[in-house]
Amino acid sequence: MKKIIMLLFVFVLMYSCKTEKKNANQEVTLDSIDTTTVREHLYTLASDEMEGRGTGTPGIEKAAQYIEGEFKRIGLTTYDTLKDYRQTFVFTNRRTKKEITAFNIIGVLEGKSRKDEYVVISGHYDHLGIRKKEGQLDSIYNGANDDASGVTGVLTLAEYFKKKGSNERTIIFIAFTGEEMGLLGSRHFGKDVDASKFVAGINLEMMGKTPTTGPKTAWLTGFDRSDFGKIIQKNLEGTGYHLYPDPYVKQNLFFRSDNASLARLGIPSHTFSTTPIDVDKDYHQASDEAETLDVSVITETIKAVAKGTESIIDGTDTPTRVQLTDAEMGRKKK
Repeated sequence: MKKIIMLLFVFVLMYSCKTEKKNANQEVTLDSIDTTTVREHLYTLASDEMEGRGTGTPGIEKAAQYIEGEFKRIGLTTYDTLKDYRQTFVFTNRRTKKEITAFNIIGVLEGKSRKDEYVVISGHYDHLGIRKKEGQLDSIYNGANDDASGVTGVLTLAEYFKKKGSNERTIIFIAFTGEEMGLLGSRHFGKDVDASKFVAGINLEMMGKTPTTGPKTAWLTGFDRSDFGKIIQKNLEGTGYHLYPDPYVKQNLFFRSDNASLARLGIPSHTFSTTPIDVDKDYHQASDEAETLDVSVITETIKAVAKGTESIIDGTDTPTRVQLTDAEMGRKKK
């Protein structure tokens, strides 16, 4: 009887090992990016519990802990010399004159053959917090589209690329803070980086609504400033998904999101978006709730970003550097 039990144990162990090996070698496809995961991240980050994620508030602390927990679960490492996922800095609120402690949340997926070449995937996790207005019942500005949708993309892509394991270049996943207060988090991050090592910046912003270009499309800011967008278009050929240049050129959106802080260093850093902002009634309103968004739009866009940036992340393509004027880079003419 003991021999039979021992044989059964050995058989189960061998079968388990074979199954684990098979699963480990199983190719990770875009189908692993699903609406269930996207919905969970979106509704958590845009919940009333997060109190609008105002920079320096208890609500954004809850959001930070959630993002940190996901980075840890996924298996990302910490950035540079940081002891944890927080890159902390202090700034003075211009309106209240009070000092505020803020933090970017950063996780790293080290590359293989080109680990000293970096690709940033980012979105800002702050929003407008709680604002009481006369006659307005809802005072929590949840910021579902702006930018819980983008941070949802960051978390989902972190898990996707970690499982896929094909990144020859190192990917730095960042949830920036203080975007709504003047790109404070991304400006702080860009202060001490060696820009020559940064190959690309992939920023995700307001991805929850169908753009004017139609279903399965997105638009990219600063399209003509590098060949980043053309690389994405090439990689998306045959997928049925299309990327277009930013249709709102007069609104100067290239410099209004966190990609700008890296672009000013010459890094080809651009923002993906889907929202028709010229007619979006929920922008910076308390009505920017998760229920107003289309989870399938966010999911399809995340898949498109994964597919479109694949050749940059695996080292096949290197985008040209961003071209800016002295004024755009904040330099004075000599």
